[in-house]
Amino acid sequence: MITATLKSLLSRKLRLLLSGLAVVLGVMFVAGSMVMKDTLSRSFDAQFAGAHDDIDLQVSLKPKVDAEAGDAAAVPPAVDAAAVRRVTAVAGVDSARGVVEAEGARALGKDGKVVPGTGGPRYGKSWTGENKLIGLRDGRGPRAADEIAINVALAEKAGFKVGDRVGVLTGQPKKTFTVAGIFGYSDGRDSIGGEQTVAFTEPVAQELMMGKAGSFSGISVTTASDTSVATVQDALKQQLGADFQVETGEELSKKAADASRQTLDLMTKLLLGFAAVAVLVGIFLIINTFSIIIAQRLRELALLRAMGASRRQVIGSVLLESFVVGLIASVIGLAAGVGIGALGADMLAGNTDGLKVASLGLPTGAVVTSFTVGVGVTMLAALSPAMKASRVAPIAVIRASGTPDHGHRKQTVTGAVLLGLGLVLLALGLFGSGDNALTTILGGVLFTFIGVALLTPLFSGPAVWALGGIFSRSLPGQLGRRNSARNPRRTAITASALMIGIALVTAISTIVSSAKDSMSDDVSSQLKAELVALGDGGTSAAIEPKALDRARELPGMAAVSAAAFDSAKIGKETQSVSSWQDWGTTRKMMSLRAESGDIDTVPQGAVLMNKGTAKDRGLSVGDELTVQLQRGEARTYRLAGVFEDMPLVNNIVLPWADAQGGFRAQQPSQAYFQLKSGTSADSVRPELEKALADSPEVTVQSRDEVVDKYNSGMDMMLGIVQALLAVALIIAVLGIVNTLALSVLERTKELGALRAIGLSRGQTVRMIMTESVVISLFGALLGLVVGAGLGMAIVRAMKDQGVSGLTLPWSMMLNYLIGAVVVGMLASIIPARRGARLNVLKAVSHE
Repeated sequence: MITATLKSLLSRKLRLLLSGLAVVLGVMFVAGSMVMKDTLSRSFDAQFAGAHDDIDLQVSLKPKVDAEAGDAAAVPPAVDAAAVRRVTAVAGVDSARGVVEAEGARALGKDGKVVPGTGGPRYGKSWTGENKLIGLRDGRGPRAADEIAINVALAEKAGFKVGDRVGVLTGQPKKTFTVAGIFGYSDGRDSIGGEQTVAFTEPVAQELMMGKAGSFSGISVTTASDTSVATVQDALKQQLGADFQVETGEELSKKAADASRQTLDLMTKLLLGFAAVAVLVGIFLIINTFSIIIAQRLRELALLRAMGASRRQVIGSVLLESFVVGLIASVIGLAAGVGIGALGADMLAGNTDGLKVASLGLPTGAVVTSFTVGVGVTMLAALSPAMKASRVAPIAVIRASGTPDHGHRKQTVTGAVLLGLGLVLLALGLFGSGDNALTTILGGVLFTFIGVALLTPLFSGPAVWALGGIFSRSLPGQLGRRNSARNPRRTAITASALMIGIALVTAISTIVSSAKDSMSDDVSSQLKAELVALGDGGTSAAIEPKALDRARELPGMAAVSAAAFDSAKIGKETQSVSSWQDWGTTRKMMSLRAESGDIDTVPQGAVLMNKGTAKDRGLSVGDELTVQLQRGEARTYRLAGVFEDMPLVNNIVLPWADAQGGFRAQQPSQAYFQLKSGTSADSVRPELEKALADSPEVTVQSRDEVVDKYNSGMDMMLGIVQALLAVALIIAVLGIVNTLALSVLERTKELGALRAIGLSRGQTVRMIMTESVVISLFGALLGLVVGAGLGMAIVRAMKDQGVSGLTLPWSMMLNYLIGAVVVGMLASIIPARRGARLNVLKAVSHE
């Protein structure tokens, strides 16, 4: 039986390997993501190895607010000199010294703009001299208040040398310093993880980075030679209490390496997303391929049954074929994945100055996962056709090789159940509450897709017949129309591969288009400011207050509103908060309307918030909430008013005085400018840019440019989704090619008869091409309907998140239909050429 199976496999190896290409793609993305993550993880570990060799232990207070994803690091709470003395007194401590090191020091280049990043954070620190980690490459350490030392990465990026005057932005207005020295790190490193560091004298570092004289971000501890580091660490934890954290140099290095892996984790998830689409779509391709092959092997299987083969042996035979296909596909996919992983590692490492890519490795997990996915998915997809093959009766040996497409009641019932379950999960995820909403929605989408795919044979026959009417004016078009509707189940499975990809991208395109248009409509209708000053880094930019004073004096300027943004801990969660220098002006400029309470002012001890935030937190006017800002102690505020949602102010609004002492930065990060009636924005913009010249992180933008800036992130997401569609289209092409090729083989005698009675080669090509295009159009239309339905449901559920209207991406949807026609034409080329070149006499006599 094994010999017969292998001979059967070799006789149709090309067709089976063609179906296995979908598995190759899935395995390639899985292996690629794991190889890239392993390579870059080892690269980061090597880069940060010894990054804190200059200390044995570091003591610091736990951050008051955890940093949000994508935000700057949490502000380190200030440690005073008394804490340094307490640490020094602990047994086993040889020496303890207060140090300052915090993110937020941005050097200005010779063009007056912030020096571009080199892949890591921008630190400001106190200069503590050379040690086994840090060594001067040129000059000396800073001694005077107007001197700094910078690391080599920053010096090379900006072209600085010793003696240059350099402007530096921190949480305070710009200050200018002289470069006294340039330093590097052990092992010849110019940077650790792509960071840029500016080192000040200790008093200046305390003032600029901590905001308070005599304060430190941490305490550097050297242990006595006769005491273990672990013993001293335990003693310090016991002595200092739960508010402090005591970390070894190795722990600090690991934390820094982990923080640098955020982009890596994002890329890994992206590649796994491609793998999921490839595997899901590939399942339908494999099912279809094995189903067609089994239908063509009806006599062969019946003969095996007549010769004594059991049902179990027949199932084992089909599964053995799928195992071999999956095994070969896994080997090819793993090899391709190693290449993809190496390429991805090189590309990401190129964005981080000084990061040396570790030697390419093949983790055991990548090998195991690749073969598990490749072989497992292929055998799972072949299980249903294998069960069907086992039910072939021995009497079928005297029947025709083709089989009619019978009804599939079990498939219909299963599809209905899965579709119902998917819709229920979607409803729970979209309209319910809980921490697992996203997981519930994704599960609902998956079950919905599978349910629709299983139910598609119910209406695929009439649907493709109707679509085929477009091409039925000619004889080849009529024949192609009939062929596409001949086997509804086969047509449905073939079209499902394209349906899933187009449904995904249509749903997300609908959500993105609706969100973008809602943002544009809200800003255009509510924002009265004609010009806005924003930074490329969003809320991390800094605008000097004196620059705003100059802007207020410009001719034609009616009002100026400035805002600062930060992260704060509200209860146990981190939340975005804002504060506005002149809330009364802001309220009018933003056309904010009260939902409840009083929103005319932000009194001391009170906060305002938008409707969506209040609903998410279950708060009403008069309720109290505890707010912990980056600096200072937690305070209790009363909710004084709730305003209707507005994209630019959708957060919690705090009094300006509290923000000045509690926010990360003491300066505004955004400003809005309303002009007097009849004043042209183009006439004021050049003067406004001059007034803001000392705030190089911000650029003056028009209202439309602000909308485009906020929408750019959604455009990027849409681009990623389009790439997912490309993967699905590739597999869909393979599926249609495979189906048509097998169909041509199955209809060899029929094609020979048609050629014998006068059908030309060109007409044969057009017939097969029509069949392919009809199947592609059916899959595309089904995907558009399912995707638009899912998108509309999600948009409806996002009403409280500020998505106020529904926008269907009609132009994109039309492009998808046109793309489906192109896919159908391309997929038909090889099968059509084969069908047209059949030898008529041999085809007519084919059995």
